[in-house]
Amino acid sequence: MLRRLIARLFWAFSPWKLRSEPAPTQPTILLGAPHTSNWDFVFMLAIAWRLGIDIRWLGKKSLFAGWRGPIMRALGGIPVDRSDPSRVVGEVVARVRSGEVFGLVVTPDGTRGGNTHWKSGFSRIAQETGMPVTLGYVDRTTRTVGLGPTFAITGDVPTDMDRIRAFYADKSGYHPERRVEPRLASELAPIPVE
Repeated sequence: MLRRLIARLFWAFSPWKLRSEPAPTQPTILLGAPHTSNWDFVFMLAIAWRLGIDIRWLGKKSLFAGWRGPIMRALGGIPVDRSDPSRVVGEVVARVRSGEVFGLVVTPDGTRGGNTHWKSGFSRIAQETGMPVTLGYVDRTTRTVGLGPTFAITGDVPTDMDRIRAFYADKSGYHPERRVEPRLASELAPIPVE
């Protein structure tokens, strides 16, 4: 109740607008892209609280150190040891199989710039759990944030990523210059040697 009230106040006074398709009614992976600013975290909470979505999100282990740990966990955080990314997928799969119901927020383009491609963990988690993917976004050009369509990942990487690219084609992120094109490493063609 308090979270919904905070979210309503946020959206009432924010210069940004929430535009959303209906919130998912089943466990889903919520893609948060383009991830270009720390404001994305605030938007994520405001969207989830306004739409009544119980979320979990993955964050680097250092965010959970000391006094921040209990706060981050209360906000849905799951600490990630980046030295072992396969363990992260296994942990999320175990949570879903144990019956925990949540929307898992994933920022596949990584840490706000410096990357050339998206990480594929969201696709692996979707395939292993059967969770669909909901496309969440931030777009500075229209000052809108929200949730787009929800669909199942097929495992056909080019087809799945073409659908994702089409949705994000006109979404700029908070800092457009930091946007990473939705493309997995497996899609990047090697440069031919002459």
